[in-house]
Amino acid sequence: MQLYSYFRSSASYRVRIALALKGLDYEYLPVQIVKNEQFGAPFDAIAPGHLVPVLKDGDAVLSQSLAIIEYLDEKHPQPELIPREAKARARVRSLSYLIASEIHPINNLRVLQHLKRALGQNEDQINTWYRHWIADGLAKLEGELAGGKGKFCHGGTPTMADCCLVPQIFNAKRYQSDLAPYPNTMRVFETCMQLEAFDRAQPSKQPDAE
Repeated sequence: MQLYSYFRSSASYRVRIALALKGLDYEYLPVQIVKNEQFGAPFDAIAPGHLVPVLKDGDAVLSQSLAIIEYLDEKHPQPELIPREAKARARVRSLSYLIASEIHPINNLRVLQHLKRALGQNEDQINTWYRHWIADGLAKLEGELAGGKGKFCHGGTPTMADCCLVPQIFNAKRYQSDLAPYPNTMRVFETCMQLEAFDRAQPSKQPDAE
């Protein structure tokens, strides 16, 4: 397998965690999206959407982080990242989508660049935007996790939801967001970071880390 990734990409980070949890070997292929390498060869030929991550597994070329994680979970079922029982499966997906669809897209690099280049926002204004949507999303997540049981987002083992949570908290810390209002969320984050798979996947430990 080959993973086209950028060390600071939250979506790539999710997939790196899933690969590490499953103990799968892969070749790391960096794409410097801040230098617009996603628009040039050879990445352009395999990723018409110009987004990371992309996973190549034989003749399969897969994009979108949650779709990749579900693919990995179906092809390599253990350890299980998405429960098989319908209710539990729906909850894990719901928590994952809350992060990947409600929080992350509003604050990704393309949005922040648009705020700066097209709308003339300065750094302080952009950071205020970022922290606002982090707080909005994490408050919702905190409410969901408050009603759960277990060490992780759902139950006693990591799931796809944890693969989504950890990169989002790394982003929040990078932008100096106040995380004190989210004790359940941070408890899960700290539990995750005690595991080698989460630690090994973090941005600072990738080949292209700056």
